[in-house]
Amino acid sequence: MISPLEKLLGERDWLLADGATGTNLFQAGLQSGDCPELWNEIFPDRVLNLYQNAVDSGSDVFLTNTFGCNAARLKLHDAEKKVFELNKISAELGREIADRSADTVIVAGSIGPTGEIFHPIGELRHEVAVEIFHEQAEGLKKGGADVLWLETISAEDEFTAAAEAFNRASMPWCGTMSFDSAGRTMMGLTSRDMVSLIERLSYKPIAFGANCGVGASDLLRTVLGFSSTSTKLPIISKGNAGIPKFLHGEVHYDGTPELMAEYAILARNSGAKIIGGCCGTTPAHLKAMKLALEKNSVADKPTLSDIQEKIGDFSSISDGLEGTENSSRRRGRRKLRDQN
Repeated sequence: MISPLEKLLGERDWLLADGATGTNLFQAGLQSGDCPELWNEIFPDRVLNLYQNAVDSGSDVFLTNTFGCNAARLKLHDAEKKVFELNKISAELGREIADRSADTVIVAGSIGPTGEIFHPIGELRHEVAVEIFHEQAEGLKKGGADVLWLETISAEDEFTAAAEAFNRASMPWCGTMSFDSAGRTMMGLTSRDMVSLIERLSYKPIAFGANCGVGASDLLRTVLGFSSTSTKLPIISKGNAGIPKFLHGEVHYDGTPELMAEYAILARNSGAKIIGGCCGTTPAHLKAMKLALEKNSVADKPTLSDIQEKIGDFSSISDGLEGTENSSRRRGRRKLRDQN
């Protein structure tokens, strides 16, 4: 059977995903060191509000508050026995909000990395990782998630283990990696490496792409890397709202709604079909992104100079791909960024 997300992708030229989870929960009172996933049980009204704000801002897809809701991460908060229940609750809260909407809204069950390093470098073995992801997937499935959403992954081993777990749970899924340094993930994968990995999977995602990373400019360069291949899968672009800065004891992202509106247009022109924000992205950013996507028609793919001119410099000259180096001079310019 075709999943609700696949159906929506078949009907629309683009979809708006949601923004940040952590940023918006911190604004709702989450403190540094707190476990966001426990809020599903302790403060369900605040989680409901997080989801409702995404929908009210125009999101067609929003992620559940379950990024770190796996046994390995919850163990840090002595909550590893609550994996299934916390995931189920979060998905149920998401289902409640989505079902209220007059439009089709997709509840995507967020699944982040385990935080462990795979054997033989580390101690995590494949079969254990599969079970960790499977337990989380079953909780999200029981709670009513439409699709599983693997995000911020850097290692091929972890991506592969998650795919096996999602197959075991008989759930459709999407997957994004985080490209942090010179166009590569922390474990060295490039955008084309990710496409090659997905082609080898027996249980493929509905859509794939990049999230988080260094900044919106770098992420768009990665999206261009995806679209330069022969992949037929929809591409996801979920970039941070600017660059993080530590001010007055807190992390702030300097990307304005105007910058994220430009980012959204460039993301679609670069080949992305599901476009959202990651760290620092608030409802104000999402509203600006949606309006920009509605007002502007698809144009030619941007050049690296176009991206640099409109939303800022790249963090590195190379994107990790041969022949696609950014030769533009780094001017230290951050157009449209809030200078305060």
